[in-house]
Amino acid sequence: MTLEQTPYVLAEASGDLLVLKEGRLFACSRRDGDIYPGFVTGEGLYAEDARHLSEFRVAIGGRTPILLSSSANLLYRAVVHASNPDLFDGDKLLVPQLTLNLHRDRLLAEWLYEHIDLRNNGREPVSTDLHLYVAADFADIFEVRGLRQRISRGEALVPKLTKKGLCFAYQGEDGVMRRTDVWVDPAPDNIVLRDHRASLRWQLRLAPGDHLNIDIAVGASTDGGTHRRQSFQAVNAAVHRSAQQWEDSCTTIQTDSRLFSRLTHASIRDLRGLITPMEDDAIMAAGIPWFVAPFGRDSLITCNAMLLLTQTPARDTLRFLSRHQALTDDAVRDAEPGKILHELRSGELARAGYVPHSPYYGSVDATPLFILLAAEYFRWTGDLEFMVELQGALEAALGWIAHHGDRDGDGFIEYERRSRGGLDNQGWKDSGDAIVHADGSLAKGPIALIEVQGYVYLAKVRIADVFDALGMPDTAKSLRTEAEELKKRVNDAYWMPEEGTFALALDGAKRQVRSVTSNPGHCLYCEVIDSDKAASVAERLMAPDMFSGWGVRTLSQDSPAYNPMSYHNGSVWPHDNAIIAAGLKRYGFVEATEKIATALFEAAIDSSDSRLLELYCGFARSSDVPVVAYPVACKPQAWAAAAPFMLLQAMLGISPDASNGILTVDQPMLPRWLRRAELSNLRIGSSRMSLAFTRRLGEATAISLLNREGDVQVTIRH
Repeated sequence: MTLEQTPYVLAEASGDLLVLKEGRLFACSRRDGDIYPGFVTGEGLYAEDARHLSEFRVAIGGRTPILLSSSANLLYRAVVHASNPDLFDGDKLLVPQLTLNLHRDRLLAEWLYEHIDLRNNGREPVSTDLHLYVAADFADIFEVRGLRQRISRGEALVPKLTKKGLCFAYQGEDGVMRRTDVWVDPAPDNIVLRDHRASLRWQLRLAPGDHLNIDIAVGASTDGGTHRRQSFQAVNAAVHRSAQQWEDSCTTIQTDSRLFSRLTHASIRDLRGLITPMEDDAIMAAGIPWFVAPFGRDSLITCNAMLLLTQTPARDTLRFLSRHQALTDDAVRDAEPGKILHELRSGELARAGYVPHSPYYGSVDATPLFILLAAEYFRWTGDLEFMVELQGALEAALGWIAHHGDRDGDGFIEYERRSRGGLDNQGWKDSGDAIVHADGSLAKGPIALIEVQGYVYLAKVRIADVFDALGMPDTAKSLRTEAEELKKRVNDAYWMPEEGTFALALDGAKRQVRSVTSNPGHCLYCEVIDSDKAASVAERLMAPDMFSGWGVRTLSQDSPAYNPMSYHNGSVWPHDNAIIAAGLKRYGFVEATEKIATALFEAAIDSSDSRLLELYCGFARSSDVPVVAYPVACKPQAWAAAAPFMLLQAMLGISPDASNGILTVDQPMLPRWLRRAELSNLRIGSSRMSLAFTRRLGEATAISLLNREGDVQVTIRH
């Protein structure tokens, strides 16, 4: 079959992709394992923001196989079972459907490996062929997402045959040579190269019970750098060992709920897979397919949420971000001294200057979140040596908050875009239409978001303990004083008594942006809300216009800007809800905490793979109707994967103080669907312990210390 005769079955965009990630590689395909060319769903094999495979499809007898099942629960490995449709020669049926079993076993580990086994399960011999269609367009991830501002392109070199397959190459505008090597065994009967695509064909003659094995490996390299290809079996064993070591290093969470255990196990696997090596460091990537890159805000929130599980990613993320902290004022990249990056890209468009992400610093909250994560890491580990290493970066970040962050000297930190290619909105709700007044009109900057002031407050309160430990009591005292002054200003400037909650923001004229949103829930987590206002905020968050039944909406259903299918104006985000639930627990609203935790748990078990998505549509929950997924939500997504651990820590009331050798368990509670939870290998400083929580009759939760290595004392408050 020639390439011109290739049958195409074009599908509509779908968020339900088969996704793999390991190290610096990730791959997105349709559920049947095929990658189709185009810019619709993000399908492809990617490395360093370049698409190294834009097509990777299998056909039997010229037709697309019938999908039977597929899974990628391990994130680094996918298994697809398929069969043949009816195969004809003119009107003559040659091979009835479901005669051949196509088994595709795919593995990511420095290369993409695929083992194909095609078996004849029929009673008659089969003569047909198997085609593999391959192409590499080397599109930048921004192009795949829809950016269309290029005025020129680099040079796509003519594909070449090699001893064991073929090679695609592209000389980019950034001067970098990108290459995709395709290795196959056994060699195909013929290869057709045309228009930067290839068709590989194997002629099949299978007796009943016979099978054909084909091994494929695809390597992605930049400027000649490549890894050694190994056997499928050796690579699988190595990655399995790595995954097991990761799980062994984490807190072990055992519960009496099989479904909740599935959720936590899936999250643990996803979080490991999202860890991405960068230079000599590693950082948690934000999500697949669009955000496999360092994101300051996302990585910091994720690492904070998963401290109960492990503290190592927090240390690695803090070190990486400190090394890329802004040193100069650069309007093109929205950078100022001391600021923590928003996003770092390594693709052609970033390197050639088409986008400012080299890195880009347009995030108002990454800098206080950096300080906050450092403080929380210290509370869990007591690692003063690392705090000494970070001291300069922490002081620079505090300096940014005091000077560049507070643009007008009013004591609040604000943002306003300076980069022509930057973001209009620079908080976590960074859509262009996310910051709206109560009448639905867009707020004009500079914008001072409510939750960002909460982050600054808690960051200063907590990092003061670090400066005390560093022998700088005057700095610590000053930070605590600044925090208390900020708390008073926040409660005065943002409070909306008639709404019973806080304004979303202050706009450039210092007017309240009076939309009712989820953002004040973050201020509960940060404990910046006065105690006499907390009950009202909690009630407002859980009111029907805000709580959909699946979680707290980002924007009230009563707002003229509300749209349940929008990204930030009415959707439900698991990480947002986990932070809110943790904040509600800090103020003693146990019932509301349980209600949110239950909603998110039930959303997760609605999924076939027990994952929480990046976000869900904000439609009101109704009986027997599953949660509505946002169409192009990332899955897996880092802070969604970390959300169960923040919820569990909140419900159990776990609060560490490693430097003083204390673990406090404050008002532990288990929800109705979880009667027992056991944490083993829980690390506090140099100590380890195992704790068991049991829900008794009357809904009280009992706690038992099963074992302890080290001298950390456990204090329980009921």
